[in-house]
Amino acid sequence: MLSTIKHYCIIVITVLAVTTSSAQIETSKWKALMALGINSPSQSGLVTPFEANSINFPSINLGLQRMFTPQLGAKLDFGYNRFANANNTPEFKTNYSRINLQFVYDATRFFSFLPIDTGVVFHAGPGYSMIKPLGDYGDNKTAFLNGMAGLEFHYGISRSVSAFVDTSYIYGFAKDFDPITEGFGSFNGNLLTVSVGIAVSLSGCYTCN
Repeated sequence: MLSTIKHYCIIVITVLAVTTSSAQIETSKWKALMALGINSPSQSGLVTPFEANSINFPSINLGLQRMFTPQLGAKLDFGYNRFANANNTPEFKTNYSRINLQFVYDATRFFSFLPIDTGVVFHAGPGYSMIKPLGDYGDNKTAFLNGMAGLEFHYGISRSVSAFVDTSYIYGFAKDFDPITEGFGSFNGNLLTVSVGIAVSLSGCYTCN
């Protein structure tokens, strides 16, 4: 009798474990990501005498992520950034928009020392940057290919929502301005962003708390 009870207990525990694991995988399959933060452009991307603030607001990132396995996935994301002139330099403001298709790798299993409900995600991939100066230099638009890589730290608020911090670097594959006057108020360099956001599951477990 005792062995039978143990047998049924093992079956129940196994079923619960598999169900929970499947639910977690399903909720991670599709996610929407939204983040807000700051940016820092490389000064080499501006022509003299223009100089940007080292820290600028805002940076806005919106993404859609699909995981193909528990560790590997991809995301399509859009980013909008604005930066402005530093003190005692010619006045300008520039909009930096980008769209990227990135590979995603969930490396949480290698960071078992972190607290429960914490995740670590790497992302990297190619994209396209669009630069639009504002004000007097609005005609000096430019666009170029980019390569982006970043690191996210997630903390699970619930089974379907997590908060995260993301640090990303966007490398611009841009040519020099020619003639140089086309570069006034524009930008052809690299960008560092730091943002805070939330990731919301779009698949499975819709009623999870």
